[in-house]
Amino acid sequence: MTRAAKRPEGLDERAVLLVAGLAELAVSTASSALGTVRGLLRRSDAAELAADAEHELAARGRLLLDRYQSPPPAHLETLARHALARRAVDDV
Repeated sequence: MTRAAKRPEGLDERAVLLVAGLAELAVSTASSALGTVRGLLRRSDAAELAADAEHELAARGRLLLDRYQSPPPAHLETLARHALARRAVDDV
C-alpha cells in the first residue's frame, strides 16, 4: 500500500516535502555545476574560455540595459530644437 493510500497529506507535510525536493534539486544541480567547472579548469584554453564568457556576459548586460533604457531623442527633432534655439538667439 502506498503512502498516499494510507492517509491524505496535510498542508504542513506537503510544504516540508516540497522544500526537501527543492533542496535535493539544488544540491544535485550544484554538484553537476561543480563537475562542469572542474572539467573546464582542466582544459588548456581555460583563460580563453573565461575571456569569451566575460565578453558574452558584458554583451548580454548591454542588451538588457539597452532594452530598458529610454530611447534617445529623434535626430531630426534634436536638429529642429537647435534651429529654434539659434533663431531665438538671432532675434534678440
